[in-house]
Amino acid sequence: MTSINDRILDAVDRLFDDEVRFLEKLVGFRSLRNEEAEAQDFIAEALRQRGFSVERLRTDGPKIGHHPAFSPATVDYAESWNVVGRKAATGTGGRSLAFNSHVDIVPAGSGHRWTSPPFQPVRRGDWLHGRGAGDMKAGLAASIFALDAIAAAGLCLRGDVQVQSVVEEEITGNGAATLFSRGFIADVVVSPEPTDEQLVRANAGVIKFRLETKGRPAHPRDPESGQSAIDLMIRLIGHLRTLERKWIGERRDKHLFKDLPNPVALTIGTIEGGDWIASIPSDCTAEGRIGFYPGEDPKARAAEFEAFLDRVQAEDPAFAGERLVALSWVGVMHAGYELAEGSSAENILRSAHALTHEGADLPSYVMACYLDAAVFAVHGNIPSLVYGPIAENIHGIDERVSLSSLKRVTRTLALFAAHWCGTEER
Repeated sequence: MTSINDRILDAVDRLFDDEVRFLEKLVGFRSLRNEEAEAQDFIAEALRQRGFSVERLRTDGPKIGHHPAFSPATVDYAESWNVVGRKAATGTGGRSLAFNSHVDIVPAGSGHRWTSPPFQPVRRGDWLHGRGAGDMKAGLAASIFALDAIAAAGLCLRGDVQVQSVVEEEITGNGAATLFSRGFIADVVVSPEPTDEQLVRANAGVIKFRLETKGRPAHPRDPESGQSAIDLMIRLIGHLRTLERKWIGERRDKHLFKDLPNPVALTIGTIEGGDWIASIPSDCTAEGRIGFYPGEDPKARAAEFEAFLDRVQAEDPAFAGERLVALSWVGVMHAGYELAEGSSAENILRSAHALTHEGADLPSYVMACYLDAAVFAVHGNIPSLVYGPIAENIHGIDERVSLSSLKRVTRTLALFAAHWCGTEER
């Protein structure tokens, strides 16, 4: 008699061509920040066709500053929609499961440098290319088709399941915070981010900021009368590297982070300044992020960052006089988490991984960036497993995901869901 595991794995294989076509359609949506609605409509309809009860929830701006899961934001959330598909358990005795994925993506950047247009998915050998293919539309497709495979194998789950497709992960985390604050939780959360088929053991806390420097505009015939806001910003970023080195040095006491060369990663992601080629620039703006360690209060780290900027302005003569630096918080301000070893959820994922990797053990590593899983882990104390396919060039040029890896991950997630929730014949 064919085992339940074999039936599920056979179903994943039968459906995989459909899964890749589904992913190609999803990658074709230009789901940048506040432009996710069309992609979310596609996900919502796909879930309805599969018998899920579907809800669309606007990202909850009013809770910013009032609920600890939310981070600062400076945009209107009128068109910022999250989608949740829920399917009730068949039978009793099973545990609940939520697959959490984000559908928002980062800009393609220099699209002319891509081998093919970033929003036209292209297969080349084992790889599917396109912005968001790896981060993380492949994981979203895998979670949906993992559940499809269980149904195609003639099985029902004995635990409630959710498929969460959220926005705002790339900037604030407020999409996941909206679902958490409205009670969309489960006994375990699985987030199939692109982790190269490894389990994330811990992630860093992150704060995101905007800096503005104010110069004195002047004509180049009299440059001494002016002060360049761009030069001030470059000088200020140099000072921030000192703060970065200090925070990096703290890794010695953090057992999961001590071997990472840079677990805090001060990153200046955007910079803009000046308004005329032959004028000393009046203003400059830069946006960035910096990380810190699990278990720490993000507001305390933000206060330390603010105090550092105050010292720079007090001690560096270039910033003397009127306040030449302004700081605002414009994105994620959230703690990191550590996943305790040996949980039932991890053990089941380990077994599922071994079944799809010829008995290999499940590797784990630390991801020094923000993850939506932290919302559920930190504020709900919910086991949150981050595990997904091999991807390359995420946030870069020619982003791509490995299709053979995607199949293995879909197989693993399907087995995990079946053994975590429990199954019965349809």
